[in-house]
Amino acid sequence: MSRFKRGGKFVDSRAGFRNEKEEPTVPQGLLKTARKSGQLNLSGRGLTEVPQSVWRLNLDTPEEAKQDVCFGAVDRWWEQTDLTKLLLASNKLQVLSEDIRLLPALTVLDIHDNQLTSLPKAIGELEHLQKVNLSRNKLKELPEELWNLKDLRSLHLQENEIEKVSEGVGQLSCVSDMDLSNNRLTAIPDSFSNLTNLVKLNLSNNKLRSLPPGIGAMKSLKHLDCTSNQLERVPEELAQMASLEQLYLRHNKLRCLPELPSCKLLKELHVGNNQIELLGPEHLKHLNAISVLELSENKLKSLPDEIALLKGLERLELTNNDISSLPCTLGSLPKLKIVALEGNPLRSIRRDLLTKGTQELLKYLRSREQEPEEKGKDAPQTAMTLPSQAKVNVHAIKTLKALEYSEKQEASIPDDVFDAVCNNPITSVNFSKNQLTGIPARIVELKATVSDLNLGFNKLTCVPLEICMLQQLVHLDFRNNLLCSLPAELEALMKLRSVILSFNRFKAFPDVLYQITTLETILISSNQIGTIDPLRLKQLSKLATLDLQNNDIMQVPPELGNCTSLRALMLDGNPFRNPRAAIVARGTDALLEYLRSRIPT
Repeated sequence: MSRFKRGGKFVDSRAGFRNEKEEPTVPQGLLKTARKSGQLNLSGRGLTEVPQSVWRLNLDTPEEAKQDVCFGAVDRWWEQTDLTKLLLASNKLQVLSEDIRLLPALTVLDIHDNQLTSLPKAIGELEHLQKVNLSRNKLKELPEELWNLKDLRSLHLQENEIEKVSEGVGQLSCVSDMDLSNNRLTAIPDSFSNLTNLVKLNLSNNKLRSLPPGIGAMKSLKHLDCTSNQLERVPEELAQMASLEQLYLRHNKLRCLPELPSCKLLKELHVGNNQIELLGPEHLKHLNAISVLELSENKLKSLPDEIALLKGLERLELTNNDISSLPCTLGSLPKLKIVALEGNPLRSIRRDLLTKGTQELLKYLRSREQEPEEKGKDAPQTAMTLPSQAKVNVHAIKTLKALEYSEKQEASIPDDVFDAVCNNPITSVNFSKNQLTGIPARIVELKATVSDLNLGFNKLTCVPLEICMLQQLVHLDFRNNLLCSLPAELEALMKLRSVILSFNRFKAFPDVLYQITTLETILISSNQIGTIDPLRLKQLSKLATLDLQNNDIMQVPPELGNCTSLRALMLDGNPFRNPRAAIVARGTDALLEYLRSRIPT
């Protein structure tokens, strides 16, 4: 007897002696659907090999044809469609069979997140392939046959172990998107110059010491990422890439900024974490379209006055350089929204001014530029000030559009202060360092023009709804008060870009801040906040600076790493154990990368 009964079930007595390898199976329903749609998704099924039934999908007679049944219009297996899309991602595949040639109609092949160490030569026979994703495998080399795929548009090979790409890559004349990041490349072949249709090229996180001069021939390239390599210079030919819009050269060994006279469309230039010591007029004069200039973690000592040429500049990142002063011309840039200056030994600008945000800084620089002309006007105007307005800086009201009444230790703002405004438009209000327990009701009189409101260092316990009437507000400073909540109506401030809430009594991150999508800066250190919602934070797509230092955060959610808009994330002084202090000290980029690596997959 080869079978006997145990516990009411039949058991095969020879089962323990068998060596047969059971072939993984795919549900017949999936295969049946694939014959109709031309698409088969086998992702995340734990496959160690691709079943033969998949390779022979369009060759073998299907199971339903062997059944003695009548076929309706829906079940006519003989009217099948050739398989064009095969998804095998997130399995445990170590090899691919040469039988892949039996699916000649494939246009999409996705095998990312597997354990492939090589590719079959037969892949070169799939002449209709347009998109191939082989990322996150263990590939060390690529077969020459891969370059036969003349219709290929997208090739993703990131996060493998590839050490060399052969000259044959130049045959992919139609490719527009190529990702070779996170490999072990030490050089790029000259044949890259043939990839004239390439729009996006990612070479980041390799070991490149140089780029081939032929790279300048890629006239369609818009996005080039060479972050985290060993580049000491870039070829002059790079300047010939007329379509280039985004250039990433961060974390290299560059000593000077490349001159890019023909890159008239360049919008973003990222060269942080290099060894750049000098920024001269010759580096800036051609950057006519630049909106983001990132120079953090370099050795810059100054900025030239010619920074004023960058009329479209919106974000300037200069953190951790050696800059001691700023040119007044920086204040004249009309579109500048963010200037990041942390970690510089600035001596000519007061520290408290820097914490007020970019617009306050630019306003200060503009006022310094105007000082030589207006010094002579100051004395007579002060001498003629009316007695009732002696405590108000009328000159500031008229010339700087600023209403200043700070450091008076007053419990209320006198009516004389508002009366002195008359019909002058006011953009900035500073009532800081008083004893205010409430916001002056007459503040709404300035609602048409006021964009900057500073009520820091007072005794405010709540924010009245009247504040929501100041629809032009861009910067709001409530630091050093007694606040523990913000009204939901604050969402109405559609232009608000920065808010300072440090040194208050918040026990939770204010819910309304998640709703204000225009926010670029949130400073809320030294409170009692215990948690943050990374999914809602990610919706703040413009948020670049988030200061959560000295709160009660016990756990840093890994999903915070997906908030890639952040340029400065400060978490020091919280009681969490992970990430370790050494990781936090490495800076925002390293911290976000670490957090992303901890996200469960």
